[in-house]
Amino acid sequence: MSPARTLPSRLLHAPLRLKVMAGVVAVTLLALTAFDVGVVITTRSYLLTQTDNNLHVALSVTKPTLKSLLAEGFPPPPGHPPRGTRPMRASQAPVFPAFPGDFDIAFMPSRGPVRPLETGMTSASTRNWVMMPPAAVELLSHPGLRTLPIAGTGLVFRVLSARVNGGYLVVGANLNQVMKTADQVELIVTLGSIAVVLLIGLGVFVVVRRGLRPMEAMARQADRITGGDLTERVATHDPRTEVGRLGSALNGMLGRIDASQQQMRRFFGDASHELRTPLASLRANAQLYQQGALQDPDEVDEVMDRIVLETRRMGRLVDDMLRLARLGQHPDQFREPVDLTAVVTGCAERARVADPARTWQVRVADGLTVTGDQELLRRAVDNLVMNVLVHTPADAVGTISASASGDGVTIEVIDDGPGVPPDHLPHIFERFYRAGARAGGSGSGLGLAIAAEVASAHGGTAQATPGSPHGLRVALTVPVRAAVHSAPELSVTAS
Repeated sequence: MSPARTLPSRLLHAPLRLKVMAGVVAVTLLALTAFDVGVVITTRSYLLTQTDNNLHVALSVTKPTLKSLLAEGFPPPPGHPPRGTRPMRASQAPVFPAFPGDFDIAFMPSRGPVRPLETGMTSASTRNWVMMPPAAVELLSHPGLRTLPIAGTGLVFRVLSARVNGGYLVVGANLNQVMKTADQVELIVTLGSIAVVLLIGLGVFVVVRRGLRPMEAMARQADRITGGDLTERVATHDPRTEVGRLGSALNGMLGRIDASQQQMRRFFGDASHELRTPLASLRANAQLYQQGALQDPDEVDEVMDRIVLETRRMGRLVDDMLRLARLGQHPDQFREPVDLTAVVTGCAERARVADPARTWQVRVADGLTVTGDQELLRRAVDNLVMNVLVHTPADAVGTISASASGDGVTIEVIDDGPGVPPDHLPHIFERFYRAGARAGGSGSGLGLAIAAEVASAHGGTAQATPGSPHGLRVALTVPVRAAVHSAPELSVTAS
């Protein structure tokens, strides 16, 4: 691969400070190049305009003197008398008014040689006018401004010619000084621009290196955190700066990840503990049968019944864990209208069938409709009802209600059983958690956790408060039409 093709890829993977410095230097270089070109062009144009103005002034002040010279005859140019003649007296020399600059002035008659009137900066100017080639003479015979190089001398003239009686009056100025001045300006601005680019590049490198030093320290700390130590935090700086906000955001993210991992470890530990009990029972019953300790058919049937019960318990536990995982992984699947009035009413009827001796009070409003998943909402309400059936005495009264509240629907399941200690209420929706007097129930500890995550997946909330005068009140609030979402920590722990 050619170096030209690898340069963009190298710049793409270069350190940030080099990218910033290269970008600033490139922009500065382009800006200064445009500025330098503009300065040089403007300077040349200004000097040439000044020269043209001076030529017009020189031409206008020479015309009156030319009339007298045409009347008296042309004497030799000042300082150049013809050989064999006496020097011209001062009164005989042509007198030109004073005007700025050094000019070469000549009269080009329609017939005859060129008559120099004024010599400028070079002593060879007279010879140049007299020995001018016919092509140049033809060029100057057209009035106007033009640039004329003098062959063999290296000089460049700016000339202005105008028609007068008997020929043309030509005024010329040497442009070498103008060109030298423009070249000097070009050299100065070029060297100055190079110095400015170097200073800016060095300054940007120092400033960016100093500014990125906290980010480099954060990157080193992040590398150590990537090694597995989630308890370490990056150094925080001024929270009003971008680096400070980045450090605070990273620390917050690390805290959430650490908490999620701890919750995940607790979840796996609790799940292992919950599965260990039915597995141990299954193993023990199977070993009894395998060792031939069961001689009576009634004993065999009893062991088989226990195996079936433990198998069902494990199945329910695995189903609950899979349901929790799916709630975290696919929160966007709940997109259909759900008649909550029918859902809650059906759950209440199943509760009466499951425990006919218990007293149930049902208060469900009509026309309660939300957007979500009907099966998950039904399972959430069933779990609230099952929590009452499993963890309260048979004479405890259960209340099931559903009503509209603001932009949502609130479903409440209340019992007047022993209740939950106040210090346990904040943890009641955690997975595999059993609180106080309810810890002795046969549940897996996932029912309320599933209900809470179903509500969260539908954009709602779950809340547990003490009943009045005793017992437990669990309320699920589901928005009528809310954006479906799932809490980030739930998604992590469920995956």
